[in-house]
Amino acid sequence: MSKKKSVFVFAKAQVSAFTGGLLDYGVMIFCTELLHIHYTISIAIGGIIGAMLNFSVNRYWTFNANQANHSPVGFQLVKFIFVVAGSIALKSSGTWLVTNGLHIDYKISRIMVDIIVSLGFNYVLQKYWVFRKQPTKELNRADG
Repeated sequence: MSKKKSVFVFAKAQVSAFTGGLLDYGVMIFCTELLHIHYTISIAIGGIIGAMLNFSVNRYWTFNANQANHSPVGFQLVKFIFVVAGSIALKSSGTWLVTNGLHIDYKISRIMVDIIVSLGFNYVLQKYWVFRKQPTKELNRADG
């Protein structure tokens, strides 16, 4: 993949993450502030809802992973569920640690933790594991 294409894919992934993240963050605020659910549980609820949007956007737009050279949607979905579960665990525990350790409002802690988890965990696993292209099998024939 060319450097220019790689940067473009990264930018699309960040737009997708931001869009899913807005939905995720909004659900977290709604659940915590209006329904009085603890923010660590609200992060999980928002994470699941945001993940549904994020999977679709990443599969069809960001990584164009609905082509024949990618694994079937079921395999991608199973891998994605593992990434989402890890992401939710990191976001919930990280937000709790930053909120309680630094005495920062959970809404701000969540944004700080999200940036780290999004770039260092979600993007890497989605690009190189969930939505990666399958290697093509070519027969090497000796001509002669």
